[in-house]
Amino acid sequence: MPYEIMATSKTPALIIYLLDVSASMSQALGNKRRIDVVMDALTATLRQMVFRSTKGGRLSPRYRIAMIAYSDHVYDLLDGVKTVDQVAQLGVPDLSPMRTTETAKAFAQAEKLLQAELPNLRACPAPVVCHMTDGEYTGADPEPIARRIMQMTVPDGNVLVENIFISDKILPQPITDPTKWTGIAPDTRLTNDYARKLRAMSSPVPESYRAMMLENNYHLAPGSLMLLPGMTPELVAMGFQMSAATPVR
Repeated sequence: MPYEIMATSKTPALIIYLLDVSASMSQALGNKRRIDVVMDALTATLRQMVFRSTKGGRLSPRYRIAMIAYSDHVYDLLDGVKTVDQVAQLGVPDLSPMRTTETAKAFAQAEKLLQAELPNLRACPAPVVCHMTDGEYTGADPEPIARRIMQMTVPDGNVLVENIFISDKILPQPITDPTKWTGIAPDTRLTNDYARKLRAMSSPVPESYRAMMLENNYHLAPGSLMLLPGMTPELVAMGFQMSAATPVR
């Protein structure tokens, strides 16, 4: 079965975060700025990774993390890939809204990083690229690059691409209870053109990830996609939790 290799200190899971820091991220989501909701969700996910990497009081490097922020330029927030224990010491970097949304540049940076990393990941879980954005890209179309990334493969399976789209214009109806929401399927009606493009750039949720999300009381349906509508802070947090749902041992 694909996506069943456990993340261990010898076979760590690689997660690459692509974080939109365009000017619109200063808008409100709930009672906070979107950028602050994202930082809170990332911090909570890092705590989850630390918890899942700790055994007998010892923190093992079961995850390796890269964080790339993008606006009109791309910014490597961690200066390369760092282990979860290193990131726990550093904390989540401060994010500040900037200007435009050059999404293709961020995916190109992720592709370059993966090309360098994949030869060393043959025994590891398939990597995850978790992209968070709140609006239409400027510049080049990111979809061709995302599709190339989704075709990259290791023995555990193809590289997974997840998209968290912070918008209230994705679904016809609001999600009242994220724990009962069954997810976005290939045929779910979406009310936003960019959401439809992001769906084409999103991998199916692996069964092993779905099982881990179920343990966290989220009831995603089989065949749902790694596309999360960030309509509320709770849904943004759910999206970041999914990025770290690799099986661990």
